[in-house]
Amino acid sequence: MSWDKELKEILQKKEFALQQGGVKNVERQHAKGLLTIRERITAILDNNTFDEIGPGAGGAKRDKNGNLIEFNPANFVLGFGKINERDCVIGGEDFTMQGGSPTESGLRKSIYIEDLALQNLVPLVRLHQGGGGSVTGASGSSQVSTTPVYNPPRFMTVAKTLQAIPVATAALGAVAGLPAARLVASHFSIMTKNNSQVLIAGPKVVERALGRSVTKEDMGGAHIHTRNGVVDNIAEDETDALEQIKLFLSYLPNNAWELPPHALTSDPFDRRDNFLADLVPRDRRKIYDMRKIIHSVTDKDSTFEIAKDFAKGQIICLARINGYPIGIFANDCKYNAGSMTADGSQKVKRFIETCETFNLPIISFVDEPGFMIGPEAEKAATIRHGTDLVLKSANCKLPWASIIVRKSFGVAAVAHYGPNAFVLAWPSAEMGAVPVEGGVAVAFSREIEAHPNPEQRRKELEAEMSHRYSSIPRAEALAVHDLIDPRDTRPMLSRWVERAYKALPNIVAKKNRI
Repeated sequence: MSWDKELKEILQKKEFALQQGGVKNVERQHAKGLLTIRERITAILDNNTFDEIGPGAGGAKRDKNGNLIEFNPANFVLGFGKINERDCVIGGEDFTMQGGSPTESGLRKSIYIEDLALQNLVPLVRLHQGGGGSVTGASGSSQVSTTPVYNPPRFMTVAKTLQAIPVATAALGAVAGLPAARLVASHFSIMTKNNSQVLIAGPKVVERALGRSVTKEDMGGAHIHTRNGVVDNIAEDETDALEQIKLFLSYLPNNAWELPPHALTSDPFDRRDNFLADLVPRDRRKIYDMRKIIHSVTDKDSTFEIAKDFAKGQIICLARINGYPIGIFANDCKYNAGSMTADGSQKVKRFIETCETFNLPIISFVDEPGFMIGPEAEKAATIRHGTDLVLKSANCKLPWASIIVRKSFGVAAVAHYGPNAFVLAWPSAEMGAVPVEGGVAVAFSREIEAHPNPEQRRKELEAEMSHRYSSIPRAEALAVHDLIDPRDTRPMLSRWVERAYKALPNIVAKKNRI
């Protein structure tokens, strides 16, 4: 007796799975300008590398002879693949079937995705478009389905992935409930500009609970979530979103116990850009472009900025120097003079945690006037979030370099220096407990008020204090490792990053396995 019947059923189920929700539902997806989940997976992976897991999972109906007559595949597609020749686990909801809300088999596959990535210690890519639970349950009936009390918490595995493997997630349509939580439980998250929303609950639920009529876009569009820190980056379209995920992963190792991948570069390690010598104005009230410094010091076209629209006073990005991946954070003096806000503190803290997990040496470009002050800053709990960041930096085990570009004041400045940091200062650097203007106003208030010309005396005192705060006496006191010509920043950091990567294996060896 042959196995023809079973072999035929295997092929039938795979054919059903490839049909997804049927021609009409696929056309409806395309009419919205959206790809299907299978098209998304094909677009991001290297050619012909998708190795699907569970294509035969789903609900089957058979005749009295046991022949397959109908098959509804799981509405979650899952498998292995390669991105730039590196293994990954990838998956996402099939919105053409039940609007992406999980079927019973779809839920099982979606839960399994983190386990599969953890077992293989490879990056995880989630491509979300779908909702969470339904009152009809995953089986589609009104009977409530419950999880046994002895099952481990579902988010325990989600949490473990963040300690072990790179996780990158995209919202490529409406995402609500559990998929929305998974989206933010990532090292990098992205959503498309016009076609995606991220929601705790959709408009109908909100209207029923709160009596308010709102649209998905008004509640959870990209213009909301890229500014509040829920999602890191915004993409023009799905292609852009997938390319940004690929770029993000290119800086990271496969897991927390490997080193980041080195890339070949033709950019000379000792390149010196002359414009750096005069980039920072002598007038301390004038702004300059910190990103020009970052792009000059790093390898050409190697910088990938994250969360640009959130907490704009702080810049975070991945980059390479001499081919080695690094994490960079810096102040942007164009926004609140670069002051560290509550949001900025959370943004930088999370970034440092990602760098720690994946063994990325950190470089900080410092122009820190201190924590943001004033009534709104106090209401935002700035000192709470800011101190959390300072403590995170103080406990960081990574190689760390700090370039003092201009200001380095107050407790907030401490966040820019990890233990045993390699500290370089530009001639424009100023260091102290508080900024000159505020310090003079407090310490010499009576003297200034008693002077025949208070404004003149204030300026004299500020000029005197500015000299004491300057980089030259600090360098003389060995408060920095070196006072350098700004044009020498890249050559010096190139040599530093070589040393850092020689030290990393010993640091990685001390990491605990999860």
